[in-house]
Amino acid sequence: MRLVMNQPVERMDRPYARRWWALLVLCLSLLIIVMANTALTVAAPDMTQDLGLSSADLQWVIDGYTVPYAALMLLLGAIGDKYSRRGALVLGLVVFGGGAVAGSLVDSSTGVIAARAVMGVGAALIMPATLSLLAATFPRAERAKAIVLWTATAGLAIAAGPLVAGALLEHHGWSSTFLINVPIAVLAIVGALVLVPPSKAAHHNRIDYVGGLLSVVWIGSLVYMIIEGPHFGWGVKAVTAAVVAGAGLLLFVLWELRHPRPVIDVRRFAHRRFAGSNLAVALFFLAVFGAFYYLTQHLQFVLGYDALDTGVRMLPLAGAVFVGSALTGYLTPRIGMRFTVTAGMVGGTVALALLTRVDASSAYGDFVLPLVILGLAIGLALSPCTDAIMGAFPEAELGVGGAVNDTSLELGGSLGIAILGSVLAGSYSSHLADATAGSKLPAGALSTAQDSVGAGYAVAQGIGGKARQLGEQAAQTTNAEQAAQLKAQAGQLADGARQMADAVGSSFSDAVAHTSLVGAVILGVGTLLVAVLLPRKTRTGVDAETETEGGNGAVTGNEAEGGPEAGADGATDAEASTAAEPVASAVATTDAQVADEVSSEENSSAGNAAR
Repeated sequence: MRLVMNQPVERMDRPYARRWWALLVLCLSLLIIVMANTALTVAAPDMTQDLGLSSADLQWVIDGYTVPYAALMLLLGAIGDKYSRRGALVLGLVVFGGGAVAGSLVDSSTGVIAARAVMGVGAALIMPATLSLLAATFPRAERAKAIVLWTATAGLAIAAGPLVAGALLEHHGWSSTFLINVPIAVLAIVGALVLVPPSKAAHHNRIDYVGGLLSVVWIGSLVYMIIEGPHFGWGVKAVTAAVVAGAGLLLFVLWELRHPRPVIDVRRFAHRRFAGSNLAVALFFLAVFGAFYYLTQHLQFVLGYDALDTGVRMLPLAGAVFVGSALTGYLTPRIGMRFTVTAGMVGGTVALALLTRVDASSAYGDFVLPLVILGLAIGLALSPCTDAIMGAFPEAELGVGGAVNDTSLELGGSLGIAILGSVLAGSYSSHLADATAGSKLPAGALSTAQDSVGAGYAVAQGIGGKARQLGEQAAQTTNAEQAAQLKAQAGQLADGARQMADAVGSSFSDAVAHTSLVGAVILGVGTLLVAVLLPRKTRTGVDAETETEGGNGAVTGNEAEGGPEAGADGATDAEASTAAEPVASAVATTDAQVADEVSSEENSSAGNAAR
C-alpha cells in the first residue's frame, strides 16, 4: 500500500474504500478553522490585558480573520477545482498553521491582527476544499450522511473552541490558543496525503479571474462594512465600503451574466431550492453566531464563570447538534428537506424566544433548554441545506459550490455579530444609564461602563478598590474623627460598587433578553421566507422544484450505482437557459435512456417556467 494516496478519485471504478477515514481528515480540518474563532472569545480578556488592546483593536483581532476568509473563498474554490482540491486543502493547512505560529509569537495588536488575517487566508482555502473533496469522494447515496457528520463537526467546534481554550488558559497564556492549532494542522496534512485521494475537475475551462476578483472586492467590502459601521460608526470608511460593496456586486452580477464561463452562474439563485438553502444557512448562522456572541459574555461576566467553566457549559449545544444531525439523516429522505429545514429554523426561533426571559436573577439552568433546542435546530436545518447547495453544482464546480455554502455561512455569522452585537450594545448602554440615573457616578465613569459589560464591571471594581484604600487609610489614621469620616466614605463607595455591579449585571441581562427578541423576530420572518422558497416533497421522495421553475438536478461526484465516475460539466454559456443545467447533469449518468427521460421531463418543466 502506498504511503501517499496518489490515485485520483475520478479514475476509480468503485467507491473509494477508505472514504470514511478521509472524511475524518476533512472534519478535522473543518474543526480547527471554526474553533479558531470560537476559542478566541474566551481568550480575548487575557489578550486584551496582556497586549493593552483597545476595543477597536480587539474587534479587529477577531474580525481580521473574517474579512479574507469570506472574501477569498469563491475565487480559491474555483482555483482548487481546476488544479487540485487536495492541494488547496494541504496548502490552506500550511498557511493556517504558519499564521497560528506567528500569532503565538507576536506581542502587539498589529502583529496579532496580521497573523489572524493570514489564518483567514488559510481558512479560505480549507473550507471549500473540505466540502468539494467530500462531494467528489462519496457516492451520491452516501453524501447526505457524510454532510450530516460534516455539519455536526461544525456544531461541535462552536462549543469545543471555548472548552479547549478554557482548559489551556488554566495553566498557559493566550498564545497557547494559537499553538493548539499547529499539531492539529500537521496531523490533518499527513492525513490528507495518506487518506484523501486527489481530486480536480475532469474538464474545467479557464478560470474567470475578473469575476473572481470582483467577488473578492464586493464580499470583502461588504464584510468590512458590516464590521466597521455598527461597531465604529457610519463614518467615511464604513460608507465607502458600502458604496464599493454595492458597485462591486452590481458589476459582478453583470459580468457573470455575460461571461461564457463565469466563476459562478448567478442564475442559480433564481432556483427556489438553491436560493432557499443559501438563505436558510445565512439566517441560521446570523442567529447562532449572534447568540453565541452574547451568551459567552453573559456566562463569563454576569454569572462569573471562568473560561473553562464557560466552555463546559456550552457542551449541551454540541451534544444536541449531533442528535439533530442524526434526526435529519433519518427524516429528510422520508419527509423532505422543506420540513426538516423549516422545523430547524422554527426551533432556532423558539430557542431565541426562550432567551427573552433572561433577567438579573437568571442562573445557568435557565440557559440549558435554549442551548439544547438551538443545537437540535442546527442539526436539523443545516445538513439538508448544505446537501442541496452542493447538489446544485456539476462535478467541475464542486469547490465553487462549497465556497458558496461557506460564504453564506460566513456572511450570516458576520451579520449576526454586527446586527445583534449592535442591538446588544445599544440596549445595554441605555439600560445602564437608566439604572444609574440619580447616582453620583461621574459622567466619565458612566461612559466607560457603557462601552461593554466587561468595562462596566471594571468600573465597579475600580470603585470597590477605592473603598478598600479608604478603609485601609482609616485603619492607619490615629485621629478618631478623621478615621470615622474615611470609614463613612469607604462604606459609601463600597455600597456604590455593589450597586454599580448589580446595575451592570441587570442591564446586560435585560440587553440579552431584548437582543434575543430581535434575533427571534429576524429568524422567524426568515423562516417564513425559507418555507415559501423551498420546494415541496414529491411523491417519489425527491425534493423538487415546483412547476414554475427548472430543477437543480445536477449530478456531482460519485453516483450511487456507478461508482466515482465524474459528472459532465454543467452548462455555463451565457446564452444557455437555466434549464440546461439539469440536462447537462443528466447526461453524466451512464444510462443514456434514463438521461433522455430526465432531460425531456425537466425541459418540459423549464418550458413551463419560461411561459
